[in-house]
Amino acid sequence: MSKTIIEEFIVTAENLVERVRELIKKGSIRRLMIKNSNGEIIIETPLTIGAAGIGGLIILAPFVSAVAFIALMISEATIVVERDASYDEKEVEADDIEVVDEN
Repeated sequence: MSKTIIEEFIVTAENLVERVRELIKKGSIRRLMIKNSNGEIIIETPLTIGAAGIGGLIILAPFVSAVAFIALMISEATIVVERDASYDEKEVEADDIEVVDEN
């Protein structure tokens, strides 16, 4: 069983969508959650994309749109990121992947 690393980032509503896009582009995230200022989970999604080179992030466009909608309703959020501790950033080439937003 591999170890899991959990990271939390507190962001303002203005930075929420951009920070989520940056984290998704890294390609190392197993799960992403967004919590409100009370610590309640607003949205959660698994982000294990084995076939990232086949436009895997296009599938996440509705998720990014939902994050943008959430940003309209809150002033501050906590992004919780779950990563596999054995992940090696050199294994995933996500630089050429673009997160597509439907807006």
